[in-house]
Amino acid sequence: MNMQWDFWTLSPESAHQVTILMGDRGIPKSWRHMDGFSSHTYMWVNAKGQKFWVKYHFKTDQGIDFLTQAEADRLAGVDGDYHTRDLYEAIERGDHPSWTLHMQIMPFDEAKTYRFNPFDLTKVWPHGDYPLIEVGRMTLVRNPTDNHTEIEQAAFDVNNLVPGIGPSPDKMLLGRIFSYADAHRARIGVNYKQIPVNRPKVPVHSYSKDGLMRVQNVSDPVYAPNSKGGPKADPHDIPRSRCGKPAESSSMPLTRSERTTMTSVRPVRWCARSWPAPNATGWSPTSSATSWTG
Repeated sequence: MNMQWDFWTLSPESAHQVTILMGDRGIPKSWRHMDGFSSHTYMWVNAKGQKFWVKYHFKTDQGIDFLTQAEADRLAGVDGDYHTRDLYEAIERGDHPSWTLHMQIMPFDEAKTYRFNPFDLTKVWPHGDYPLIEVGRMTLVRNPTDNHTEIEQAAFDVNNLVPGIGPSPDKMLLGRIFSYADAHRARIGVNYKQIPVNRPKVPVHSYSKDGLMRVQNVSDPVYAPNSKGGPKADPHDIPRSRCGKPAESSSMPLTRSERTTMTSVRPVRWCARSWPAPNATGWSPTSSATSWTG
């Protein structure tokens, strides 16, 4: 405790969090009776390419409630699973807890001149400047059927971002983007995203292949663009050969992110008159049959 207060008193930027921790909300009655926050600032990009800085606020629909210190001390000693069981039993009896999602939205350019650093994790955006905007609701409707496969093996990555959502210059957020994935690889393996609880619902185009406990088959080439007719080849994006014949390709379109990447890089056009012949050590260095142009 001495070390804790020593750190806090020498870190004035922690005052806001310490105030919450030591106040009534510091001991929530249950997980159903507490709010949730992104804390970090994220970026939203709309269909027109306009950028905004945003913060997420999940407001409990059950209302804020908390335990007294005496109640918390008693539960900590006699019922260490209190919060887990409370949530499980509420969902099981059909009392599905929900949280209303509100957003604070800051126009992109306002961050440059705002009166404090809006990417500082220890700061709270005043609601008077950026009021909460209701956008949806999250409801928990079922319990896991197997604790190990659905809970113990769950891996939440800050870097799992869908198109339209991106990071901000928040230094702690940027650090977490790297560190969370590393922690998951160390805990449950390099192919943890193939575990059903972590697997995306839509196809993912990635350069990743091989590694311990890989269970999804992948066929070469995994890179894009490619001229081998691979799953990410696109006939519209593969340049024509100087020989006048288009490269062989698949009809499967690229994802939007892949197409954006490709259009931002000048493609290399090539014409292979013949392929180098392999020798005992690999490809023969004396075979010259491919001409390259920018």
